[in-house]
Amino acid sequence: MAGKIETRLAELGITLPVPATPLANYVPFVVTGKLVVVSGQIPVVDGRIVHTGKISQGMSIQDGQDAARLCFINVLAQLKAACFSLDRVRRVVRLGGFIAAPTDFTAHAQVMNGASDLAVAVFGDAGRHARSTIGVPSLPGNATVEVEGMFEID
Repeated sequence: MAGKIETRLAELGITLPVPATPLANYVPFVVTGKLVVVSGQIPVVDGRIVHTGKISQGMSIQDGQDAARLCFINVLAQLKAACFSLDRVRRVVRLGGFIAAPTDFTAHAQVMNGASDLAVAVFGDAGRHARSTIGVPSLPGNATVEVEGMFEID
């Protein structure tokens, strides 16, 4: 039987993918006490990075928001693997976003809203979180966005 959060995901038309395997020497998540820290996730679907390149160089802010949203869906897949039920999540504590963009791009926060807005849509007020958003020259696999997260669980 699906829990409250998985029911909400279904209402939003979201099916969680199989969690991605790490690309290097790290683990996809760490559970310590009541916290789950999820490693950065890129916009991967079926093993393929679907949003590549830099924002404003062939990619719009909306494209970047879509990439950030997909990254957060992949974060949720790792989170579910970590705690077996997303109903254990009490709060989205923090999201970190890395946006591949040229040095003159300044709308990083707008791009990261793709992930943040979905966090609130899924978890309600418990989805409101602290956040850092950083522009970078490149990301693994030429991904446009990478999102990491920290969650409080019961």
